[in-house]
Amino acid sequence: ADEASPSVHLASGEEDVGVNPKINNLMNSYQQAANDILWVLDSNVMVAPGTLAHSVEALDGPADLQSSRRRIALIHHVPFAWSSEYALGSRIEEAFLNTNHAKMYIAINTVAVDSCVVGKSNLYRRSDLERVDGSLKPIANAAEGGSQPGSKGLAAFGRFLAEDNMIASALWHELGLRHDLSCDVAKNAVGNMTLSDYIWRRVRWIRVRKRMVLAATLVEPFTESIVAGSLAALGLRYLLGIAPSLFLPIHFLLWLLVDLDVCDSLSGQSPSLRSRLAFIIAWAAREVMAFPIWALAIIGSDVEWRGRRYQVMRNGEVKRVQSKGKGPFGWLRPGSRTSGDGYEPLEL
Repeated sequence: ADEASPSVHLASGEEDVGVNPKINNLMNSYQQAANDILWVLDSNVMVAPGTLAHSVEALDGPADLQSSRRRIALIHHVPFAWSSEYALGSRIEEAFLNTNHAKMYIAINTVAVDSCVVGKSNLYRRSDLERVDGSLKPIANAAEGGSQPGSKGLAAFGRFLAEDNMIASALWHELGLRHDLSCDVAKNAVGNMTLSDYIWRRVRWIRVRKRMVLAATLVEPFTESIVAGSLAALGLRYLLGIAPSLFLPIHFLLWLLVDLDVCDSLSGQSPSLRSRLAFIIAWAAREVMAFPIWALAIIGSDVEWRGRRYQVMRNGEVKRVQSKGKGPFGWLRPGSRTSGDGYEPLEL
């Protein structure tokens, strides 16, 4: 190849800079990257051709708007799950990610009152990351190139479990910059995820969010169909005399139709009748389990990830703790598998 041709360099191995294994795994690539723009893409994610070009264009932003708005520091993509296996947990995870999660993710990022980023596919500049440390304290002279004192850059985020949202929040709050979604989706392959895997994955991230955004986590049940529908049914019964038996079927049908439309819009295609029925069953199971899982997550602070146990502390920071006995509910706890609770890397 001539000198103008693009080149690819594969970096492997890890550097232990914290408790987060993803950050440790990224350090060699981060240090060897030849250019400023970094694209962090999970190993179980596929994107359509042109995604990188769209994302870089969005990161740079239109020239005529550069001086009239805050600079875009991070580009991310809406996650879209597809089950590569027919395990029950995989189907429920697919239903969750492609309906409830997608609705909330798009809505929060459209309103854009604060950072809300999932790290399946993120673009940002190393020069920005090297100025922040995850403290979320605004840098007084950020506009003039100022940075936080002490440890900065990717290694500083090794103390967090949700490093993706913490990096995004640091760029937002410490530098006063903003994020944007490109027009593409990040397609996540969900492998053999058991029901237990699904439950404890949801518990883990609710417990992390509880330490990072407590108010939003506490109101989360009110965005779910069963809690919202039950409260609305009670209100309509006492205010207007409308029977819950009349309101609730209409409520759940409309909620389902909206969710199916969201899923179809993200996938870009209409599934077969058989696939549709299987998806609706998984969707119903997800809706029924949403509040019990949230209640279970609220009362604890320990989580398990890839066979390791952590305690979630302030702002989503974590520390390793010794694994405990399985106790009376051991049948529900994750087993010895360490592959990442059903999210499998794609074969190249």
